[in-house]
Amino acid sequence: MTVEAEQEVFSFQAEAVQILDLMVHSLYSNKEIFLRELISNASDATDRLRLELLSQSQLPEADGPLRIRVGYDKDAGTITIEDNGIGMSRDEVIANIGTIAKSGTREFLGSLTGDQRKDAAMIGQFGVGFYSSFIVAGRVVLTTRRAGARPDEAVRWESDGQGDYVLEPTEREDRGTTVVLHLREGEDDLLNGWRLRSIIEKYSDHISVPILMPGEPDDKTEKEEQDAPKPDVTVNRASALWTRPKSELTDRDYGDFYQHIAGEFSDPLAWVHSKIEGTYEYTLLLFIPSSAPYDLWVTEARRGVRLHVQRVFIMEDTGQILPKYLRFVRGVIDSSDLPLNVSREILQGSRAVENIRTNAVKKVLRRLAELASEDPEKYATFWKEFGGTLKEGVADDYSNRDEIAGLLRFTSTKSATDDPDVSLADYVERMREGQEDIYYLLAPSLAAAKSSPHLEAFRGKGVEVLLLGDGVDNWVVSSLREFDGKKLQSVAQGAGDLGALEDEEEKQAKEQADAEFADLLAKLKGYLSGQAWDVRLSTRLTSSPACIVSNEPESDVNLMQRLRGTGLPRQAILELNPKHPLIQRLNQRQQDKHVGEWAQVLFNQAVLTLGARIEDPTTFVKRLNSLLTALTDEGDG
Repeated sequence: MTVEAEQEVFSFQAEAVQILDLMVHSLYSNKEIFLRELISNASDATDRLRLELLSQSQLPEADGPLRIRVGYDKDAGTITIEDNGIGMSRDEVIANIGTIAKSGTREFLGSLTGDQRKDAAMIGQFGVGFYSSFIVAGRVVLTTRRAGARPDEAVRWESDGQGDYVLEPTEREDRGTTVVLHLREGEDDLLNGWRLRSIIEKYSDHISVPILMPGEPDDKTEKEEQDAPKPDVTVNRASALWTRPKSELTDRDYGDFYQHIAGEFSDPLAWVHSKIEGTYEYTLLLFIPSSAPYDLWVTEARRGVRLHVQRVFIMEDTGQILPKYLRFVRGVIDSSDLPLNVSREILQGSRAVENIRTNAVKKVLRRLAELASEDPEKYATFWKEFGGTLKEGVADDYSNRDEIAGLLRFTSTKSATDDPDVSLADYVERMREGQEDIYYLLAPSLAAAKSSPHLEAFRGKGVEVLLLGDGVDNWVVSSLREFDGKKLQSVAQGAGDLGALEDEEEKQAKEQADAEFADLLAKLKGYLSGQAWDVRLSTRLTSSPACIVSNEPESDVNLMQRLRGTGLPRQAILELNPKHPLIQRLNQRQQDKHVGEWAQVLFNQAVLTLGARIEDPTTFVKRLNSLLTALTDEGDG
């Protein structure tokens, strides 16, 4: 069979065509990112080869030292990026090149902002970096041979980015991948060694394998010497940045390295660079990003920390090194104690890994605490992006619970805006004299919390309440029982007694009201049998007629909302405001034939203000209309 007969033409997925069009037309002003992405892919290929050969007890240099080569041909109008990494088989070419961004294409297209620089920054995050080639190239040819395959098992891939690609067998003497970009008209400025070198130095200086380019001739040399082929020279440092002394590194060095490993253009908010020596030796270089990745809340998403052993990339962390609530951290951990053929099973029972994990977590949390103290504006940015993730640690990481609690930020009744700006330490410092607890309110949303009737008495007395409207807040208050010796108390749970903050007159008024309304409470409790666990007077209401709270021994109401269909606590207590005209009227007219209906209306109104669900809304509406009609008739009479 001839080579031509073995050619196969495939069509890209519809979403892939959209991304190819984006690459060509929308990101032109950031066209130099193509070289960063292709070099990063080549670097990954050399890392994967190292790991595969080490697992087979072979040296990575068995077929020559690992390297990446970048070249250009002015006459042909091409740029070539070549590596001697692991290469790809035919099936891998189809999976990795033919199918674009398998898990993130829709999210990528949906996340576009129209800002070219921001959109370009997402390319690496969504795994579509290879297709940045089409920003500058009208045709791309890729030739690859998988490590261990025969020379005649190589594969050639070609596409003009218009919707189809051609795949055919070919021959290649060495393993690895070569990408040839046939540049579009008007891209001749890239056919310049100095230009390509500056792009490499800008984006890829910290790639750990050498990036080679032909040496540039000196303008002063004779023409014959200029035309002679020049030996390759290394244009990057080709050394692992984390192994260099901190005193030699600048903020720009750290920023460039972060952008390389995270595939972003933005700088990190902060980083931790630490070399640990002692029983175990390892280096940590961990970054706090300035923005959340698109898959932060995807359960099976990859983590951002890469494990190296003696500078050899082994694997990406899958949860054995950094805990789930720190999954936003990016960086490198390089150990001298783990075996090169380490597996996930070995990691799970390794004392060295446990030591790395313990120290890495503490150093990240300490760095966040420093950021919160030294640069509140940056910390506010961090909290906006990752606060919900960090909250998970209160429940998941008991040993560091106090440190995490100190990093939490909330909106409260004293906040000037809806932005979470109140720490637990801030709250404790502002507590009123005689106040014993840290008060909070859980609600389905921040808006619901701010308008909740449960806050009325607390606002009246100037007692600050934390407003919790995130789903994860349930687990925060369930796991964090106290802070700085102060108990966390829900204003929608228990008696709501402000205790020492009540004056003598208020205590006497409460006792008097309990006596005056005793009969009404008993009667309403009878009408609500099976619905309300109890009916009692409230000390937390000042303007609303009623509210529902959870009985003291029970978990908080919002947790019940997640576990039960209606959203009501299992032991729901109806509290009445003895100062409200409606409650006073009912107390005066206990023999009225509509009292039972009023009991149901009050209960269901309180259900709604709680954010829970009425089991029979049709009956509720009919009953309410009936009562309004009765009141109208009384007024007419």
